[in-house]
Amino acid sequence: MAKFIVSPKLLRLKPRLTPIVSLPSSHFLHYHFPKPTSSSSTASLPQTLPTSYSLPPKPVSPLNTAATFNNVILDPRHLSCCMPDKRLKVAVLLSGGVDSSVALRLLHAAGHSCTPFYLKIWFQEDFENYWTECPWEEDLKYARAVCDQVDVSLQVVHLTDEYWNNVVSYIIEDYRCGRTPNPDVLCNTRIKFGAFMDTIYNMDYDYIASGHYANVVHPSADQSNKASILELSQDMVKDQTYFLSHLSQFQLKQLIFPLGCLSKDEVRQLAAKFDLPNKGRKDSQGICFLGKIRFSDFVARHIGEMEGIILEAETGDFLGKHRGFWFYTIGQRQGLRLPGGPWYAI
Repeated sequence: MAKFIVSPKLLRLKPRLTPIVSLPSSHFLHYHFPKPTSSSSTASLPQTLPTSYSLPPKPVSPLNTAATFNNVILDPRHLSCCMPDKRLKVAVLLSGGVDSSVALRLLHAAGHSCTPFYLKIWFQEDFENYWTECPWEEDLKYARAVCDQVDVSLQVVHLTDEYWNNVVSYIIEDYRCGRTPNPDVLCNTRIKFGAFMDTIYNMDYDYIASGHYANVVHPSADQSNKASILELSQDMVKDQTYFLSHLSQFQLKQLIFPLGCLSKDEVRQLAAKFDLPNKGRKDSQGICFLGKIRFSDFVARHIGEMEGIILEAETGDFLGKHRGFWFYTIGQRQGLRLPGGPWYAI
């Protein structure tokens, strides 16, 4: 049986970057990305985050007066991450959730020509017993209703095979080897801004947009050889730059994030102002491709179980048994099913 050591103390690692929570809310943290070695949008992922960063001043919107859009008064700051001084052709990733819907409406309000795309990546035919209806049908229904409000046509892109081959299979094999890759990092790098980016590459879009809480600062036209920089969003709680941290320069240079200058509360308020059909919808909490399925159930279905023993790290005392080391990761305490504690995997 495999040994699995658990400690009552959580191992604390010294961070390589200044902790996000210590930064003043009026500033952003810059991640500087190395130049890609390949033009492919699905190039191999870097193993570590780059360590160079700086603190720039808070960006100032080029607008100085409130704008009215469909009888909705927008503060200039609402559009400050939408490039309102330009007229762009933008492909917008629309999930059916509140965040991406508000992103679409803000880009539309900024005067851009927007084409919304819904990515169909659900693959859980083996998990049909978990659902009372198809998991993607409700998302698609809301996405279409949001598009109807601004009279734009929703395009549905099927990337099920790409998702299975580039994300799900990769995760299964890594977990089987004892590694714990982040599914959402892989999804952003290989699907949303990978396979999808490849799909629309010849459609002459200026940018791709999504409802992520992040920001990208692009160099001016006369400095196009310089790097585009991924910045923290205004909402330090909802910030999603970690999940975008493996994007290459090739990918970053094609992205804009309209919500990067807003807080989640402001996004909710805008959803109500726009009277979005999904304005009261709850945020999704699970891993993007699993929905209501628990990750442990997914792992058990595809890898199985292998009983092992749990030892206390400092004394070597026997504490209990586990289902398989691939169900746990360093620092985890949930699901250990041990008395006393709290216990942490190390």
